[in-house]
Amino acid sequence: MTHATETHTTETRGADSARHPRPLRGLLPYMLEDPVAFTLVVTSGIAFSALLITTSVLGAWLVGAVLTGRTFGDEVPVVWTLAVCAVLTGVATWWQSYISHDWAFRILAGLRVRLYDGLERATPGRILGKRTGDLTASAMADVEKTEMFFAHTAGDYLGAVLVSLASLGVIAALDWRTALVALALMILVAVVPFTLAGRAAAQGRAMRRELGTLNAEALDGVQGLRELVTFGRGDWYLARLVGRTRATAAHGAAYARRSGLEQAATDLLLALGVILVPLTAAHQVRTGDLDPRWLPALIVLALASLRPIATVSATARTLGEVRAAAARVLAIIGYPAQVTDDAAEAPDIVAADVRFEDVRFRYDGAGPDVLDGVDLHVRPGETVALVGRSGAGKTTCANLLLRFWDVASGRVLIGGHDVRDLPLSALRAAVTLVPQEVYLFNLSVRENIRLARPRASDAEVEAAARDAIAHDFIAALPQGYDTPCGERGAQLSGGQRQRIAIARALINNAPVIVLDEAVSSLDTENEKAVQEAVASARTGHTMITIAHRLSTIRAADRVILLDGGRAADTGTHDELLARSDGYRDLMAAQTAGRPR
Repeated sequence: MTHATETHTTETRGADSARHPRPLRGLLPYMLEDPVAFTLVVTSGIAFSALLITTSVLGAWLVGAVLTGRTFGDEVPVVWTLAVCAVLTGVATWWQSYISHDWAFRILAGLRVRLYDGLERATPGRILGKRTGDLTASAMADVEKTEMFFAHTAGDYLGAVLVSLASLGVIAALDWRTALVALALMILVAVVPFTLAGRAAAQGRAMRRELGTLNAEALDGVQGLRELVTFGRGDWYLARLVGRTRATAAHGAAYARRSGLEQAATDLLLALGVILVPLTAAHQVRTGDLDPRWLPALIVLALASLRPIATVSATARTLGEVRAAAARVLAIIGYPAQVTDDAAEAPDIVAADVRFEDVRFRYDGAGPDVLDGVDLHVRPGETVALVGRSGAGKTTCANLLLRFWDVASGRVLIGGHDVRDLPLSALRAAVTLVPQEVYLFNLSVRENIRLARPRASDAEVEAAARDAIAHDFIAALPQGYDTPCGERGAQLSGGQRQRIAIARALINNAPVIVLDEAVSSLDTENEKAVQEAVASARTGHTMITIAHRLSTIRAADRVILLDGGRAADTGTHDELLARSDGYRDLMAAQTAGRPR
């Protein structure tokens, strides 16, 4: 089978920072996913604007009728209609607010799911180098900012256009000159935001970017608080945050000045309407072209018809920031997959052996090859230690086996099947990784172990913990298996976190387990406990361990030495020590504690 090479190129990486050409247009498909809800939102916007104008005009008509000698008794039908419209206006106000926000928040929930899908598809290549705080800002603040577009744009814009045009038609039927004045004012009010749209977009991008950076800096400070206190650098970091805050405030001030200018221009146009509309209408009464009874109603109708356009103009002033937030969200949602996942069926993996056949790979498709023709074989049930100097390609081998990246050439096989022929779900079920830096969620110990198999029973969780030599310390915790682990497992020691990670790998029943130097950062006592857990976990599993410590290497059935992007030699620890100069140098450096 021929496989297209998946490379993480500079071009695709640059897509992160590239601006979405039309971010607001990019949000439209999400608006139309539920046509019924969208129709109701638009209808509610039209109903609210129409009822508000109708109520105002009816009140003005009554004033005009009284001023021209009629009594309220003569206008009973109008009075009752006014009362009904006033009640309906209140109902329409509530309905529009409720239905538009409910619809918007459901869209936001969907956006967050798609954003996470984008991050998951692009992991780990595109996420490397990204600041967690900035990604969090996109997942939360940027998505939240788009609520303005969904809740206050869709129904408002269409309602404003339709209601204002209908009002204009009624005004024209009463007096075409007043209609021309109202039309001119409508156009000018609507045009104001668009004249500064380019500046608003640029300011919005700068503000969202600065807010993301500030969020990342704040998160760094919280996560690194112990180090800042230890080295007495709290004031230094506080100064960094103050600097970022001032930069964010400067961008916000520029955005506010431009928005204030738009507001001032709109207010001036509306003030001009308050002058021109009554003068024009009054002139028509004086010349006999307009019945005096219609004068108050015509003035109110003309001015009220400007209100929806002015409301739209007010929301348009915020679209610069909304546009920038939408661009950041859509960029992540649109991340291309790191690797393809188009395998239709999952073949049975009978023998859990692992093979690398002439594997070549380089990150980003540029630079030197990290792997340059690697050939290796790990037999079913065997425990193999991958060793080599830093940069030799040990972790890269694990990444390729898990298909975090795809090989440039050659093949990686598990159970005789090319990993590219397996659905990713099947591959991840067959291979489990226990990383050096274990991440535990702020959930109970039980739920953290069950993460690998959500439907596992409590008995299965406990069995996996016993196999990982973790049951005794878990049982001794204040709430046993229900004890929260704390953020990133902060309530537990490094050795305890590693043993929970091994239990999590075991409960998944994966035939192949990859350990990325599970003991490298542990003290002697915790190292011994984790080594016992690894020894217990070996039974019935093919294990590949990325090893630096001599204790881990000695415990392996076989050692594979990676050097120069190739599998330079293989054998037991004693065999390699006897015949390989490179291996002896590596062991000497490890024993002396020098960088490898």
